[in-house]
Amino acid sequence: MFRKIVMSVVVLFVVLATGHAQKLTPLPMNNKEWSAPTEPFRIAGNLYYVGTYDLGCYLIATPKGHILINTGLAESVPLIKKNLEQLGFKFSDIKILLTTQAHFDHVAGMAEIKKLTGAKMMVDAKDAKVLADGGNSDYYMGGKGPLYVPVKADKLLHDQDSISLGGTTLVLLHHPGHTQGSCSYLVNVKDEKRSYTVLIANMPTILPGSKMSGMPGYDDIGKDFAYTLEAMKKLQFDLWVASHASQFNMHEKRKDGAAYNPEAFADRALYDKTLEERTADYKKLNQ
Repeated sequence: MFRKIVMSVVVLFVVLATGHAQKLTPLPMNNKEWSAPTEPFRIAGNLYYVGTYDLGCYLIATPKGHILINTGLAESVPLIKKNLEQLGFKFSDIKILLTTQAHFDHVAGMAEIKKLTGAKMMVDAKDAKVLADGGNSDYYMGGKGPLYVPVKADKLLHDQDSISLGGTTLVLLHHPGHTQGSCSYLVNVKDEKRSYTVLIANMPTILPGSKMSGMPGYDDIGKDFAYTLEAMKKLQFDLWVASHASQFNMHEKRKDGAAYNPEAFADRALYDKTLEERTADYKKLNQ
Protein backbone atom coordinates (compact mmCIF):
# COMPACT_ATOMS: atom_id res chain seq x y z
CA MET A 1 0.00 0.00 0.00
CA PHE A 2 2.79 2.40 0.96
CA ARG A 3 4.54 1.71 -2.35
CA LYS A 4 1.35 2.46 -4.29
CA ILE A 5 0.91 5.76 -2.44
CA VAL A 6 4.52 6.75 -3.16
CA MET A 7 4.14 5.87 -6.84
CA SER A 8 0.90 7.85 -7.05
CA VAL A 9 2.59 10.88 -5.53
CA VAL A 10 5.52 10.56 -7.95
CA VAL A 11 3.19 10.30 -10.95
CA LEU A 12 1.17 13.30 -9.75
CA PHE A 13 4.36 15.31 -9.28
CA VAL A 14 5.57 14.47 -12.78
CA VAL A 15 2.21 15.41 -14.30
CA LEU A 16 2.11 18.70 -12.41
CA ALA A 17 5.73 19.50 -13.23
CA THR A 18 5.24 18.73 -16.91
CA GLY A 19 2.08 20.78 -17.06
CA HIS A 20 3.81 23.70 -15.36
CA ALA A 21 6.84 23.45 -17.64
CA GLN A 22 4.64 23.72 -20.71
CA LYS A 23 2.30 26.45 -19.46
CA LEU A 24 2.52 28.97 -22.27
CA THR A 25 2.25 32.73 -22.31
CA PRO A 26 -0.58 34.10 -24.50
CA LEU A 27 0.66 35.04 -27.96
CA PRO A 28 1.39 38.76 -28.33
CA MET A 29 -0.26 38.82 -31.75
CA ASN A 30 -2.07 36.59 -34.19
CA ASN A 31 -3.49 36.84 -37.67
CA LYS A 32 -6.29 34.71 -39.08
CA GLU A 33 -4.28 34.19 -42.28
CA TRP A 34 -1.50 32.58 -40.23
CA SER A 35 -3.65 29.53 -39.53
CA ALA A 36 -6.02 29.57 -42.53
CA PRO A 37 -5.54 26.64 -44.94
CA THR A 38 -4.29 26.92 -48.49
CA GLU A 39 -3.62 24.36 -51.20
CA PRO A 40 -0.19 22.69 -50.99
CA PHE A 41 1.73 22.61 -54.25
CA ARG A 42 4.99 21.86 -56.00
CA ILE A 43 7.18 24.96 -56.29
CA ALA A 44 10.06 23.51 -58.29
CA GLY A 45 11.69 20.10 -58.48
CA ASN A 46 11.47 18.43 -55.08
CA LEU A 47 10.55 21.65 -53.23
CA TYR A 48 6.93 22.03 -52.09
CA TYR A 49 4.78 24.56 -50.24
CA VAL A 50 3.01 22.89 -47.30
CA GLY A 51 2.24 25.88 -45.09
CA THR A 52 -0.80 27.94 -44.25
CA TYR A 53 -2.31 30.84 -46.17
CA ASP A 54 0.46 33.18 -45.01
CA LEU A 55 3.05 31.26 -43.00
CA GLY A 56 5.56 29.69 -45.37
CA CYS A 57 6.41 26.07 -44.57
CA TYR A 58 8.52 24.20 -47.11
CA LEU A 59 9.04 20.51 -47.75
CA ILE A 60 12.11 19.19 -49.52
CA ALA A 61 11.31 15.60 -50.46
CA THR A 62 14.12 13.11 -51.00
CA PRO A 63 14.43 9.32 -51.38
CA LYS A 64 16.03 9.17 -47.91
CA GLY A 65 13.35 11.18 -46.11
CA HIS A 66 12.27 14.78 -46.03
CA ILE A 67 13.33 18.19 -44.73
CA LEU A 68 10.69 20.54 -43.31
CA ILE A 69 11.44 24.25 -43.01
CA ASN A 70 9.14 26.12 -40.57
CA THR A 71 5.92 24.88 -38.98
CA GLY A 72 3.71 27.89 -38.46
CA LEU A 73 1.63 27.97 -35.27
CA ALA A 74 1.22 24.97 -32.97
CA GLU A 75 -2.37 24.52 -34.13
CA SER A 76 -1.19 24.09 -37.74
CA VAL A 77 0.57 20.74 -37.22
CA PRO A 78 -2.46 18.70 -38.39
CA LEU A 79 -2.77 20.96 -41.43
CA ILE A 80 0.89 20.46 -42.37
CA LYS A 81 0.44 16.70 -42.00
CA LYS A 82 -2.65 16.82 -44.22
CA ASN A 83 -0.80 18.91 -46.82
CA LEU A 84 2.09 16.45 -46.98
CA GLU A 85 -0.26 13.53 -47.40
CA GLN A 86 -2.26 15.37 -50.06
CA LEU A 87 0.98 15.71 -52.03
CA GLY A 88 1.65 11.99 -51.64
CA PHE A 89 4.29 12.09 -48.91
CA LYS A 90 4.45 10.46 -45.49
CA PHE A 91 4.55 12.77 -42.49
CA SER A 92 6.60 10.14 -40.65
CA ASP A 93 9.34 10.45 -43.30
CA ILE A 94 10.37 13.92 -42.08
CA LYS A 95 13.99 13.51 -40.96
CA ILE A 96 15.25 17.09 -40.53
CA LEU A 97 13.55 20.19 -39.12
CA LEU A 98 14.82 23.68 -39.96
CA THR A 99 13.54 27.20 -39.49
CA THR A 100 14.18 30.65 -40.91
CA GLN A 101 13.68 32.29 -37.48
CA ALA A 102 12.71 31.35 -33.93
CA HIS A 103 9.59 33.49 -33.58
CA PHE A 104 6.46 31.62 -32.51
CA ASP A 105 4.71 32.03 -35.86
CA HIS A 106 7.39 29.92 -37.55
CA VAL A 107 8.41 27.36 -34.91
CA ALA A 108 5.51 26.81 -32.50
CA GLY A 109 4.77 23.42 -34.07
CA MET A 110 8.36 22.15 -33.96
CA ALA A 111 8.13 20.33 -30.63
CA GLU A 112 5.06 18.37 -31.68
CA ILE A 113 6.43 17.45 -35.12
CA LYS A 114 9.76 16.44 -33.60
CA LYS A 115 7.92 14.24 -31.12
CA LEU A 116 5.72 12.63 -33.79
CA THR A 117 8.45 12.00 -36.36
CA GLY A 118 11.70 11.75 -34.41
CA ALA A 119 13.24 14.27 -36.83
CA LYS A 120 16.44 16.10 -35.90
CA MET A 121 16.10 19.81 -35.14
CA MET A 122 18.84 21.95 -36.67
CA VAL A 123 18.94 25.69 -36.04
CA ASP A 124 21.13 28.73 -36.60
CA ALA A 125 23.28 28.85 -33.47
CA LYS A 126 22.21 32.41 -32.64
CA ASP A 127 18.56 31.33 -32.32
CA ALA A 128 19.23 28.12 -30.36
CA LYS A 129 18.74 29.68 -26.92
CA VAL A 130 15.43 31.29 -27.90
CA LEU A 131 14.19 28.03 -29.40
CA ALA A 132 15.26 26.11 -26.28
CA ASP A 133 13.28 28.37 -23.93
CA GLY A 134 10.18 28.68 -26.09
CA GLY A 135 10.84 32.27 -27.09
CA ASN A 136 11.21 33.61 -23.55
CA SER A 137 14.69 35.04 -24.19
CA ASP A 138 13.75 36.72 -27.48
CA TYR A 139 14.84 40.36 -27.37
CA TYR A 140 11.49 41.62 -28.70
CA MET A 141 8.73 39.21 -27.70
CA GLY A 142 10.26 37.46 -24.71
CA GLY A 143 10.43 38.04 -20.99
CA LYS A 144 7.03 36.75 -19.88
CA GLY A 145 7.55 33.02 -20.18
CA PRO A 146 7.55 30.56 -23.10
CA LEU A 147 5.31 31.37 -26.07
CA TYR A 148 5.64 27.87 -27.48
CA VAL A 149 6.81 24.45 -26.34
CA PRO A 150 10.63 24.65 -26.15
CA VAL A 151 12.82 22.61 -28.48
CA LYS A 152 16.46 21.78 -27.87
CA ALA A 153 18.41 21.68 -31.10
CA ASP A 154 20.16 18.48 -32.13
CA LYS A 155 22.64 20.44 -34.23
CA LEU A 156 23.74 24.07 -34.32
CA LEU A 157 24.29 25.67 -37.71
CA HIS A 158 26.44 28.59 -38.85
CA ASP A 159 26.76 30.75 -41.93
CA GLN A 160 27.49 28.71 -45.08
CA ASP A 161 26.89 25.37 -43.35
CA SER A 162 25.44 22.64 -45.57
CA ILE A 163 22.50 20.40 -44.74
CA SER A 164 22.27 17.32 -46.94
CA LEU A 165 19.75 14.52 -47.26
CA GLY A 166 18.99 12.07 -50.05
CA GLY A 167 20.94 13.89 -52.74
CA THR A 168 19.71 17.42 -51.96
CA THR A 169 21.90 19.99 -50.22
CA LEU A 170 20.86 23.30 -48.67
CA VAL A 171 23.26 26.05 -47.65
CA LEU A 172 22.36 28.15 -44.62
CA LEU A 173 22.85 31.90 -44.96
CA HIS A 174 23.06 33.76 -41.65
CA HIS A 175 20.80 36.82 -42.03
CA PRO A 176 20.41 38.26 -38.51
CA GLY A 177 18.39 41.27 -37.46
CA HIS A 178 14.75 40.22 -37.33
CA THR A 179 15.99 37.66 -34.80
CA GLN A 180 19.60 37.10 -33.82
CA GLY A 181 19.61 33.79 -35.71
CA SER A 182 17.40 34.63 -38.66
CA CYS A 183 18.60 32.81 -41.75
CA SER A 184 17.80 31.98 -45.34
CA TYR A 185 18.59 28.88 -47.40
CA LEU A 186 19.86 28.31 -50.92
CA VAL A 187 18.99 24.98 -52.50
CA ASN A 188 19.43 23.52 -55.97
CA VAL A 189 16.48 21.51 -57.24
CA LYS A 190 15.81 19.85 -60.57
CA ASP A 191 12.70 18.91 -62.48
CA GLU A 192 12.11 17.13 -65.79
CA LYS A 193 13.37 20.11 -67.80
CA ARG A 194 16.04 22.00 -65.86
CA SER A 195 17.61 22.83 -62.52
CA TYR A 196 16.88 25.85 -60.36
CA THR A 197 18.71 27.64 -57.57
CA VAL A 198 16.02 28.59 -55.07
CA LEU A 199 16.34 31.08 -52.23
CA ILE A 200 14.11 30.45 -49.23
CA ALA A 201 14.42 33.95 -47.80
CA ASN A 202 13.94 35.41 -44.38
CA MET A 203 13.29 39.02 -45.37
CA PRO A 204 14.89 41.52 -42.93
CA THR A 205 11.76 43.15 -41.51
CA ILE A 206 12.38 45.64 -38.69
CA LEU A 207 9.82 45.16 -35.92
CA PRO A 208 7.94 48.27 -34.70
CA GLY A 209 9.76 50.14 -31.96
CA SER A 210 13.13 48.56 -32.68
CA LYS A 211 16.13 50.84 -32.13
CA MET A 212 19.13 50.36 -34.37
CA SER A 213 21.36 51.80 -31.66
CA GLY A 214 20.71 48.61 -29.71
CA MET A 215 17.94 46.72 -27.94
CA PRO A 216 18.01 45.12 -24.48
CA GLY A 217 19.40 41.67 -25.12
CA TYR A 218 20.47 42.55 -28.66
CA ASP A 219 23.20 45.21 -28.70
CA ASP A 220 24.26 44.51 -32.29
CA ILE A 221 20.84 44.69 -33.94
CA GLY A 222 21.77 47.71 -36.09
CA LYS A 223 25.04 46.16 -37.20
CA ASP A 224 23.29 42.89 -38.01
CA PHE A 225 20.55 44.52 -40.09
CA ALA A 226 23.19 46.49 -42.05
CA TYR A 227 25.08 43.26 -42.78
CA THR A 228 21.97 41.33 -43.80
CA LEU A 229 20.61 44.03 -46.10
CA GLU A 230 23.89 44.19 -48.03
CA ALA A 231 24.38 40.41 -48.08
CA MET A 232 20.90 39.72 -49.43
CA LYS A 233 21.24 42.28 -52.23
CA LYS A 234 24.23 40.35 -53.58
CA LEU A 235 22.58 36.93 -53.73
CA GLN A 236 22.06 35.19 -57.06
CA PHE A 237 19.21 32.73 -57.61
CA ASP A 238 16.57 31.67 -60.13
CA LEU A 239 13.51 31.54 -57.88
CA TRP A 240 12.65 32.79 -54.42
CA VAL A 241 10.07 32.30 -51.69
CA ALA A 242 9.95 33.62 -48.12
CA SER A 243 8.91 33.05 -44.51
CA HIS A 244 5.54 34.67 -45.24
CA ALA A 245 3.53 34.01 -48.41
CA SER A 246 2.55 37.68 -48.48
CA GLN A 247 6.22 38.68 -48.74
CA PHE A 248 6.55 37.14 -52.20
CA ASN A 249 2.94 37.65 -53.36
CA MET A 250 2.33 33.91 -53.48
CA HIS A 251 -1.44 34.15 -53.88
CA GLU A 252 -1.12 36.58 -56.77
CA LYS A 253 1.39 34.35 -58.52
CA ARG A 254 -0.48 31.10 -58.04
CA LYS A 255 -4.18 30.34 -57.67
CA ASP A 256 -5.55 27.06 -56.30
CA GLY A 257 -5.55 24.34 -58.92
CA ALA A 258 -2.94 26.08 -61.08
CA ALA A 259 -0.52 23.97 -63.12
CA TYR A 260 3.10 23.49 -62.10
CA ASN A 261 4.97 26.69 -63.00
CA PRO A 262 8.32 27.34 -61.29
CA GLU A 263 8.96 30.52 -63.28
CA ALA A 264 6.11 32.22 -61.43
CA PHE A 265 8.50 32.52 -58.50
CA ALA A 266 11.39 34.20 -60.32
CA ASP A 267 10.36 37.86 -59.76
CA ARG A 268 13.73 39.40 -58.95
CA ALA A 269 12.12 42.83 -59.26
CA LEU A 270 9.91 42.25 -56.20
CA TYR A 271 12.84 40.89 -54.24
CA ASP A 272 14.99 43.95 -55.00
CA LYS A 273 12.10 46.33 -54.32
CA THR A 274 11.44 44.71 -50.94
CA LEU A 275 15.09 45.03 -49.93
CA GLU A 276 15.07 48.68 -51.01
CA GLU A 277 12.07 49.28 -48.78
CA ARG A 278 13.67 47.53 -45.82
CA THR A 279 16.88 49.52 -46.40
CA ALA A 280 14.84 52.73 -46.33
CA ASP A 281 13.30 51.63 -43.02
CA TYR A 282 16.77 50.99 -41.65
CA LYS A 283 18.15 54.36 -42.79
CA LYS A 284 15.17 56.21 -41.33
CA LEU A 285 15.85 54.69 -37.94
CA ASN A 286 19.52 55.69 -38.16
CA GLN A 287 18.93 59.35 -38.89
